[in-house]
Amino acid sequence: MTFLQGLDLAAVFVFGLTGALAASRAQLDIVGFVFLACLTAVGGGTLRDMVMGRETVFWVAEPLMIVSATGAAVLVFFTAHLLESRLRALEWLDALALAVAVPAGVGLALSMNAPWIVVAIMGVATGTFGGLMRDVVCNEVPLVLKKGEIYATAALAGALMALAADALGIATGWALVACGGTTFALRAGSMLFGWNLPVYKSRPPRR
Repeated sequence: MTFLQGLDLAAVFVFGLTGALAASRAQLDIVGFVFLACLTAVGGGTLRDMVMGRETVFWVAEPLMIVSATGAAVLVFFTAHLLESRLRALEWLDALALAVAVPAGVGLALSMNAPWIVVAIMGVATGTFGGLMRDVVCNEVPLVLKKGEIYATAALAGALMALAADALGIATGWALVACGGTTFALRAGSMLFGWNLPVYKSRPPRR
């Protein structure tokens, strides 16, 4: 298994956990858990592979990805009741998944010699699209769209960090580590310290 496949597998498992936690909050059955876990786990990577024109989508080429997401769903189905706050656990696991999925998207785009802006977009899309689909299906306001939330911004900052490191000649592996670290630090800081972005406030028109 390559380093990029390992990133994909890790992201799939952790995002699968978040999808299953969302299913537990919605009080779904085991089929609902598996469906939501798999949807969340592979959503971002599927979009990435389709946009980048890969011959085979990653989870079709490696069915272990679906097995991993299913395992995450079963695990949460039998253990979610032990958590004091499933919402808080979901948010932290989502931050961890974001910090793994963004480097996976960036790494693939770099390996295909994509332009820098495409690399950045693929990092953000891989990290955010699965969670977006999860929240929409569960009728929740997507984290990526919540007012002032540092989520997509964290993903973009991580992708840009990887691009900067790559431009400086730093090995790709270390560039992706810097990408994940930056992404997680910003997302965690948002949750711990209330960091947020300014939001638009409407003003009365001038007369």
